[in-house]
Amino acid sequence: MTIGAALPAGDLSGAANSVEALLAQTREAAEAGLRSVWFSQLFDHDALTLAALAGREVPEVAVGTAVVPLYPRHPLHLAAQAQTAQAATGGRFTLGLGLGVQSLLEPAFGFEYPPPITSLRESLTVLRDVFDGRRPVFDGETLTACPPLPTAVPGGGGVPIVVAAMGRQVLRVAGELADGTLPFLAGPRALAEHVVPTLTKAAADAGRPEPRVIAAVPAVVTDDADTVRQIAAVHLGYYGDIPSYRRILDAEGATHAADLALIGDERTVEAGLRRYFDAGATEIVLIQSGMRSPRERLRTWQLAGSLTVRPQPR
Repeated sequence: MTIGAALPAGDLSGAANSVEALLAQTREAAEAGLRSVWFSQLFDHDALTLAALAGREVPEVAVGTAVVPLYPRHPLHLAAQAQTAQAATGGRFTLGLGLGVQSLLEPAFGFEYPPPITSLRESLTVLRDVFDGRRPVFDGETLTACPPLPTAVPGGGGVPIVVAAMGRQVLRVAGELADGTLPFLAGPRALAEHVVPTLTKAAADAGRPEPRVIAAVPAVVTDDADTVRQIAAVHLGYYGDIPSYRRILDAEGATHAADLALIGDERTVEAGLRRYFDAGATEIVLIQSGMRSPRERLRTWQLAGSLTVRPQPR
């Protein structure tokens, strides 16, 4: 099993310096035995900067973003940041991208939201060119990328890209142009019957390697499951009103996003994690493990670390 954690994990309240707190949690994740740490992007901290810092300071873990919305970012800016993070971490960075939620992002930034599938395809095309060492010359429907100067960062090439894909069209684009997917709230049934076969076929048709399937899963090891479930219902409640998440929840047969949270003792959470791997996940990222307390977050991470398969020394 390959298991990582997403940060923030829900327990940063009261931190005097959120960057220092997140770096400290990265160290705790590594000490617990987790293999990777992923940083979310909202409107506060910068996920790519945090990933570069964390990977530099804690060389035991891989780092990534989960996820950076493409809107309103230009792929040349993203490519520069991602290559810098890749170089800073010695090749341990993965760029996780998402389309974002239009109703949340468009009012905040004030730019017209582009056609999402076209924008994703065009952005990935430009990013692939840069990460493969080519200077892009691209003039598409949603963006132009014709830089007059070199775009490569020595030491920063070959950045893997994963897309937070759940819908069939997005999965096909991810399979064709990215290295995998990082779906959130896609349960084992949705993974096995929808996400994995659609993504894998698209990658095979495009002649690309077998893709990564990184399931982002809310999980808390606790002795008070009922109380944590009530908290999870609040933390995850609004996802059911977002169409893309509503569709993937329906594919799982889940009424509420909190129904997919793995909450309980070590045996309960371990059994739930194994179901994701059985459904075709190649990796798991634990989400919101500190939604109630740092103690439960560490307990969850320690369980996950005990399940993680580490490379054998040569």
